[in-house]
Amino acid sequence: MNPHALTPSSLSSMPLSPIVAREAAHAPATGDLIEERLPFSVRVVSDAEALDKAVHIRHAAYARHVPGLAHTLQQPEQADFADGSLVLLAESHLDGSPLGTMRIQTNRYAPLALEQSLALPPSLRNSLLAEATRLGVADGRVGTLVKTVLFKAFYLYCLHSGVDWMVVTGRAPVDRQYLRLLFEDVYPDMGYIPMRHVGGLPHRVMKFEVGTAERRWAEARHPLFNFMVLTYHPDIRLDAPGASGAPAWPEAPLHAPTPTLAM
Repeated sequence: MNPHALTPSSLSSMPLSPIVAREAAHAPATGDLIEERLPFSVRVVSDAEALDKAVHIRHAAYARHVPGLAHTLQQPEQADFADGSLVLLAESHLDGSPLGTMRIQTNRYAPLALEQSLALPPSLRNSLLAEATRLGVADGRVGTLVKTVLFKAFYLYCLHSGVDWMVVTGRAPVDRQYLRLLFEDVYPDMGYIPMRHVGGLPHRVMKFEVGTAERRWAEARHPLFNFMVLTYHPDIRLDAPGASGAPAWPEAPLHAPTPTLAM
């Protein structure tokens, strides 16, 4: 047995990185936005019980779609505790059951997980990036809504934390969902690239510019524009218990990624 393995009993002694960005802090006082309640909440994981729920739904989702990788996801991962990372958890209001999860990692302190497999172009390497990984949602119709809300939480986190680009890796046919959200290929001519952090499975590497998102969605008359921009969801709670209120991103140089293999 690995003496350094993460176990539920060790989680309470390993604090997770808090997020300072809060959607509530940006909610309009004048009622300009429509307020909409959800049948579930999305919050930042900050304790062992919540992380156990996130791991449970993560493993269940991967077991349905990529069972070869799922057996490695029955315990928390070191990346869940890394500086610059946080885990989101969607929970049912009815019974508290986990409905979805996503991990967000920035390149503030270390290279992104996808950089294990390819070198990013200079235009991205010199920017503040956030990568969404370990996305998993409940099966059925509720999973579609949960996935959309987790994406909105990801976007809000990036918007209010000064992130320049959101990046993702998408296997077929998940990559089509990112295309519909107006993500673009980082390397249009590469196609699907085997990614080490997802068991070597071929994925499409895609990017999304945060600062121009609202304009691009509006110009495209995107069907999610109202949901993403004009609706306030108080059930998306991106404040972590005990968050200090310090700036989300300290004034420090970005981590210089180590050389990686250019595909």
